[in-house]
Amino acid sequence: MKLDKFISTAGQQRIVDAIEQAEQATSGEIRVHVEPRCTSGDAYKRAVEKFNELKMYATERRNGVLIYIAFESRCFAIIGDSGINEVVPSDFWDNEKNLLAQYLRSGDATTGICLVIEAIGENLAKFFPPVDNDINEQPNEISYDEN
Repeated sequence: MKLDKFISTAGQQRIVDAIEQAEQATSGEIRVHVEPRCTSGDAYKRAVEKFNELKMYATERRNGVLIYIAFESRCFAIIGDSGINEVVPSDFWDNEKNLLAQYLRSGDATTGICLVIEAIGENLAKFFPPVDNDINEQPNEISYDEN
């Protein structure tokens, strides 16, 4: 299944726009990765693999966030880099996970992803506000694997 069967082309653009908007409020970097199946059987483990493959750790402040979704496997994970995990409470992603789960169950992945991106941006801004001469260290486009 191609990405546009899960998220329409217009929906993909909404997500990219949401990332761009959220990153204006924070020096954090947000990415979305989608694939049909979770090849490892564990969404968190697979998200860590993709985080590393995408070189999400290659940010100056180690403040990258990956939203990972395997739509046919019906699983997802939200993970942050070490710079985030060192300063946020252990339940930092719980609200975002619950929100995304609700929208994925209802079949409105695009809205759920966009709302989660907005919430992540707002929450990251508390710990990682924008900085002068901030550059976009990660692409804003959705990454996708056909597996």
